[in-house]
Amino acid sequence: MLDISGMTCAACAGRVEGALGKVPGVARAEVNLVLERADVALKSDGASTDALISAVARAGYGAHSRGGTAGERKQAEEQREVEAQATERHDLVLFVLTAALSLPLILPMLMAPFGSHMHLNPWLALVLATPVQFVSGARFYRGAWKALRAMSANMDVLVALGTSAAYLFSVYMVLLKGSAAGPHLYFEGSAAVITLVVLGKWLEAHAKRGTTAAIRTLLRLRPEVANVLRGDGETAVAIEDVRIGERVAVRPGERFPVDGNVIEGESEADESVVTGESVPVVKRPGNTVTAGALNGTGRLMIAATAVSEDTTLARIIRMVENAQTGKAPVQRLVDRVSAVFVPAVMAIAIGTFIGWFYSFGFEDALIAAVSVLVIACPCALGLATPAALVAGTGAAARAGILVKDIETLERAASLDTVIFDKTGTLTEGRPAIAAVTPVAGVDAAKLLRIAAAVQVGSEHPLARAFLDAVPAATALPSVANFHADPGRGVTGTVEKHQVAVGNRDLMHLMNVKVAPIEAEVSRIERAALTAIIVSIDGRAFGVVGIADPIRPGAAEAIRMLKAQNIRAEMLTGDTERVAQRVAAELGVTRYRAAVKPGEKADAVRALAAEGRRVAMVGDGINDAPALAAAPVGIALGSGTDVAMEAAGITLMRSDPRLVPAAIDIARITVGKIRQNLFWAFIFNVVGIPLAAIGFLTPALAGAAMAMSSVTVVVNSLWLKRWRPEFER
Repeated sequence: MLDISGMTCAACAGRVEGALGKVPGVARAEVNLVLERADVALKSDGASTDALISAVARAGYGAHSRGGTAGERKQAEEQREVEAQATERHDLVLFVLTAALSLPLILPMLMAPFGSHMHLNPWLALVLATPVQFVSGARFYRGAWKALRAMSANMDVLVALGTSAAYLFSVYMVLLKGSAAGPHLYFEGSAAVITLVVLGKWLEAHAKRGTTAAIRTLLRLRPEVANVLRGDGETAVAIEDVRIGERVAVRPGERFPVDGNVIEGESEADESVVTGESVPVVKRPGNTVTAGALNGTGRLMIAATAVSEDTTLARIIRMVENAQTGKAPVQRLVDRVSAVFVPAVMAIAIGTFIGWFYSFGFEDALIAAVSVLVIACPCALGLATPAALVAGTGAAARAGILVKDIETLERAASLDTVIFDKTGTLTEGRPAIAAVTPVAGVDAAKLLRIAAAVQVGSEHPLARAFLDAVPAATALPSVANFHADPGRGVTGTVEKHQVAVGNRDLMHLMNVKVAPIEAEVSRIERAALTAIIVSIDGRAFGVVGIADPIRPGAAEAIRMLKAQNIRAEMLTGDTERVAQRVAAELGVTRYRAAVKPGEKADAVRALAAEGRRVAMVGDGINDAPALAAAPVGIALGSGTDVAMEAAGITLMRSDPRLVPAAIDIARITVGKIRQNLFWAFIFNVVGIPLAAIGFLTPALAGAAMAMSSVTVVVNSLWLKRWRPEFER
């Protein structure tokens, strides 16, 4: 990834992209004008960073490599922020000075509609216009020279050509006619254009900093050092040097430097910036903490479970960066238009000049041609998509919604069906044992102890119910030959006995006869509990009934989806009775029970084949195939890493209401992209013909050009105000 400097419009971004794409070993290059960043994918033989930087330099722009670690990226982002603030201050001062010099030139033009025919002394006008043209306008000459040297053209070429033509013609008239040249001068036109463009660039830079605030906020969350317990005391260690398993002390008011488990102390953690959860969460021994979260009033000792680039915060930053640097299909069309836009505009300007010259004379031809050159700035086209994308994904990230890429965002905006996994998604995923029925002569406590022992190696939520049901002081025997059969249960050897814990399918597979306990299994299922059979050495020893409470907000999430005209469905490996009870409580009208993991993916594909635009929501390993098969996979952040990797959208909170919220921000962001493209095109589609037929002066053209970019960025900034519906 490279930081790019010197870009001013979509044509610049396209030229950098083209230069990088021609470097041997580059598979793909995408340039983001708002972030001033290039994302380069390399082939197996690759290309060196120096070769990439040299290619950008030959195209007339600057480039330097971004750091690979979160710390290096944070340092680079802080430096960019300092430079951006300095540039913004410089542009503001430059605008004030330019406006002060230009106002006496523009004032007579502004007064003309009111009957005033005053003219500034031509020599004084020349004195005022010259610093505006060559000091304030120096940036355009530099940019134009770089572009022309690279055998291309951009916005700077258009502005430099247009204003120089008006200025040089006016100088010629002053030298030719002296004080009598007043009515034939166009210093005010070139000065007004430069003043308005400088103002537009300042407003644009100020607004762009707002759209990129999300990444800067995330990067600032990561502390530089951690207090690690080494030897006889605490040692301040750089974040990159902390090792997994080390004990890290976190004082009150500090941010957690690593992901970890609390092993000592009690406090509360403000995880709002990381997960979007506004209420502080109590942390005690056994609880997990996330890097970047803010510790409350207590001192905690944690054992590091993920450090450096493997922390949740680092993964969030990477996901947000990937989403913001992506490129929508519509933007690729805009890029193709931008590549030929400036040459086409120059051709139109030449044609306009020729037509006006033969019809009305040189002066009128000059004004019309200059107006065409100025109004046609392609800046807004280049900003339309990335400005909305950066602002939208940033707003989503603040709410705890992480979008992997722009393609996922676009697909999410058009969804009409959402399929939910039940366990751990619509339900708490922390089932509790509600009934234990052993066969005659078997002790219930012993049954639970053996069943819990074989579940130690399982990550399934149902396993936690068995482990929680065993008293903490109980020593569980070790398990050998552990095997998890997704959708059925687990098996293993405990105290030399072959133990199986699962549903009827697993018992059938293990040749276990369930007839002796069939009545109890049916009774538990009639109570809408999940029936788990325990067998030892091929004989059914009992059945356990497990209940899994509905997640708070799940029913509201279904209601919100219906309000969005989206059909909600549920898939579960549970029995028909359990599925029916949960579906009735939630208001889900379509569901399938007793579905195995592979069948979940088949169900997703079947709906997609019907023409439905489908999203799959899940959290476990057994959901990963369905998440990957769905056009849009949505994983709960409390789920497994496998599920999160397979999904296109990750919800950092286990709140089902974030599903309709994710669809809502996707729809709004895509809508903003379309609005931006409309405004970018409308200024040019309407403005260029008006300028060509003489309805726009250079000053008005400059104002319209500046406003087009500002309109696009400010329209995108409205996305920063977005919040999930249930938090408004």
